[in-house]
Amino acid sequence: MPPVLYHQGGFPPKELDLRRLLPLVGPANAELARYDGILSAVPNAGLLLGPLTTQEAVVSSRIEGTQATFGEVLEFEAGEEVANKEKRADIHEVLNYRSAMYHAVRRMETLPLSQRLVKEAHEVLMQGVRGQNKAPGEYRRVPNWIGRPGCALEEARFVPPAANLVPDAMSAWERYLHGDAPDKLIQLAIIHAEFEAIHPFPDGNGRLGRLLVPLYLVAKKLLSSPDFYISAYLEAHRDQYYDRLLAVSRDNDWTGWCVFFLNAVIEQARANHAKARAILDLYQEEKLRITDLTHSQYGVIQYGVMALDWLFSRPIFKASNFCSAGNIPGPTARRILKICIDEGILRTLRPARGSRPAIVAFPRLLNIAEGHEVF
Repeated sequence: MPPVLYHQGGFPPKELDLRRLLPLVGPANAELARYDGILSAVPNAGLLLGPLTTQEAVVSSRIEGTQATFGEVLEFEAGEEVANKEKRADIHEVLNYRSAMYHAVRRMETLPLSQRLVKEAHEVLMQGVRGQNKAPGEYRRVPNWIGRPGCALEEARFVPPAANLVPDAMSAWERYLHGDAPDKLIQLAIIHAEFEAIHPFPDGNGRLGRLLVPLYLVAKKLLSSPDFYISAYLEAHRDQYYDRLLAVSRDNDWTGWCVFFLNAVIEQARANHAKARAILDLYQEEKLRITDLTHSQYGVIQYGVMALDWLFSRPIFKASNFCSAGNIPGPTARRILKICIDEGILRTLRPARGSRPAIVAFPRLLNIAEGHEVF
């Protein structure tokens, strides 16, 4: 079977079957608004929901074939050595995804979501990882195609536009991004599909295309912060995800893709809401608990909440890092750490040995981020 070719001249779509889309548009926007409500209720969402951002980076990268787990990424950040070269490379790709997100969010304070911002995010995404020699931040100058690893062009599943057509295609993409649309979520669905079809960079297109989802939601003021995590749904429905994208170019089926995407938004907004609610509840519960424990045992109530905020930002860490963080006096930090371990708030993953400090985890937070009990 010959490969499917890019839909040259078929973007933006001339028409959509609104009878199929309108029953999904209302629920998708409602679920997103409901999720934004919980985001607004989370104090310092960037800190408390940081583990979810890391989990999104893990899953989005895993769709592209990386094998690093959520726990492995956090343990690496805590200072654990990773002997396996491939695993270490996978972890760096995950961390770069998160860095690209943070970079783009900062730049959006002064720069609109645009080709320029996309190129900057791509440069961060590819820094020091596989593909770094492929002109990070620059559109591809050679042909590429999508199929099984190592396949020839005639064996490909999909062939994006020729390299010389990429700049014009991305300019059309940017014009559509800033144009009027009957519904912003339908516009987002089309923007994501078109970016993946153009495949403007030599590498990293899948991850960058998924990263555009939360950036768009913030840019269009559909969410107050970029804490939207769609990759879990896309990974769980990976075959359908790729088939619906392919059908855009093969069959001009933009409506089928939009139906899939709106369902993804509905389901993932619900899942994100449940996780954010669980994290907020955990924070409030542990805030009362740790305040009571530290006050009753050591009279250090003023440091309890500071310690808890630190734990939420680093759910796997070296004990020595907690005790030397600087915002809590060392002896007090050691006492708080002991209380948290003794009371089961924290768990020791690796005991201290010689000069190597203990590695400690916050199990309940990690289990919420993973979506099931792993610690």
